[in-house]
Amino acid sequence: MSVHIAAKKGEIAKIVLQPGDPLRAKYIADHFLTEVKLVSQTRNIFYFTGLYKGKEVSVGASGMGCASIGIYSYELFTEFDVDTIIRIGTCGAYTDELKVFDLLNVEFAASESTYAKFAWEIEDEKLKHQGNTFDLLNQTSKDLSLEIKPTTIHTSDIFYRKSQDLPAIAAKYNCAAVEMEAFALFANAQHLGKNAATILTVSDIIPTGDQISADQREKALKPMIELALETAINI
Repeated sequence: MSVHIAAKKGEIAKIVLQPGDPLRAKYIADHFLTEVKLVSQTRNIFYFTGLYKGKEVSVGASGMGCASIGIYSYELFTEFDVDTIIRIGTCGAYTDELKVFDLLNVEFAASESTYAKFAWEIEDEKLKHQGNTFDLLNQTSKDLSLEIKPTTIHTSDIFYRKSQDLPAIAAKYNCAAVEMEAFALFANAQHLGKNAATILTVSDIIPTGDQISADQREKALKPMIELALETAINI
């Protein structure tokens, strides 16, 4: 039995959309899915299962950071036989070549995190998306006339830091943006032979201080949510 997800066997779909925020998961379920059922609310981390254009999809939160998504994605893959997880989140851009609202499809995640090493003896500090979902996202974005940028990002365990310099690993791998979860998701999927992708909306530009306002955030995330759901139809 899953320790952190209280759903019963069969109540989680084979495809899961995974935002960080439980309330964002609820927003997606309320506004995009039909025949929705709340299947878990342990620790107020909500998981819902419903239909999107007839396709069964689940949506549930990962929490913040590698440790948290490491737990939830692992239990989804192993306890509920989930085949594919699409992380949907926000990120900060390291470069002003990106703009707020830009949509990124993560090809590689580089990290100083020891998660992959100590969980699965994966020594690499840069991990690739797993399976064909990355390519399906690219194709679906074309079908929707939606611009998406394949990107290498930095997955950081640190949100606040003393130095404002670009972290060494981000410079080493020319990371365009930073978030906190993709590396652990990719590590779990690589170890378990599952499919994992991450799409991100740029919410702030670190060098300039530009950012999406609270009022704009809901509108900003809608294209990313719709892209993930439309891709799920073809998985």
